[in-house]
Amino acid sequence: MDAGTFEIWLRAVRSLTEAQRRQAFQALASSEAAETDGMEGPAAWRRESADAEPIAAAPSPAVRDGPGAVAMLGQCKVDRIGCPHCAHLGVVRWGTASGLPRYRCKACARTFNALTKTPLAKLRMKEKWATQAEAMIAGVSLAKAARRCGVHPATAFRWRHRFLAALAGDKPQALAGIVEGDETFILESFKGKRSGLPRKSRKRGSVSAKRGLSAEQIPVIVARDRQGATTDAVLPKLDRASIAAALGHVMTPANTFCCDGGGAIVAFARRAGIVAHVLPRPGKPSPTAPDFHLNNVNAYHGRLKEWLRRFHGVATKNLANYLGWRRALEAFGQNAAPDAMILGAMGLGPYQQTTR
Repeated sequence: MDAGTFEIWLRAVRSLTEAQRRQAFQALASSEAAETDGMEGPAAWRRESADAEPIAAAPSPAVRDGPGAVAMLGQCKVDRIGCPHCAHLGVVRWGTASGLPRYRCKACARTFNALTKTPLAKLRMKEKWATQAEAMIAGVSLAKAARRCGVHPATAFRWRHRFLAALAGDKPQALAGIVEGDETFILESFKGKRSGLPRKSRKRGSVSAKRGLSAEQIPVIVARDRQGATTDAVLPKLDRASIAAALGHVMTPANTFCCDGGGAIVAFARRAGIVAHVLPRPGKPSPTAPDFHLNNVNAYHGRLKEWLRRFHGVATKNLANYLGWRRALEAFGQNAAPDAMILGAMGLGPYQQTTR
């Protein structure tokens, strides 16, 4: 690509939508990891590529090659985020350890690698991480993931939640335009707990002891804008304060809020000064106001619960991780691939990629 064409391309980046920027970054990361085996330093990530392939394409052997792939994906993360200790972008290569390049920050003089201060730090068998990421994209059970990776189920469980720890916190910084918000309920579960249960144990995935809403139903709030950006949270209690803690930082009076009229969610909108359009259940649009409805968020609830069903009950203590898992898969969409999932586990998830 000549200099003039490259300059035009750079100016066009400003007009991309959030989803397009996310897809472009993932395509660049995938192309760089596949084409720069053996290159070192930030220049490897910044090199122009005119024929970058989408991240959804099958990863090349270089991307799948264990620690080498992790090192190249880590280079992308370091170039974007910089020093994990002080966030300074001025870093230099500083040798190699455990198969990964180390870096030294010019500002704080501390050394680190791409996994420092991430949930993947000190996690072993990097050559199997791509297979683990594929299992997570497919949403297979722990037993199947363990067989795919050739590890013990306990290791597969630990890897799953290490991969999910960063994705659980990867949420949009703001929602734009019309936002749909609604709560759903997930059955409380003490799956994996051997003793000290506050109630009589039941078979995993079974129904609650009481019909309808009860203390056994854990409230989950989901808010989604018309561009597909989604945030969610497990609520300690279905009240205004809990909803404000979950949504108050991503919504402003500039938003238009569609909700079903629940007392807590309406109180949140009123206190935040956000215009709320209360819709009768199930939130279908009115012929006089076709843009105001809850179809998107209700459809997300349906996909979430259908996807969770395969796990035959999710421990409530881990529910936030599973919400992040599903949110990441929705954000990646057709671009979901092992390298994107590994980057997300390193702390560069789909929403963080667009805000860094």
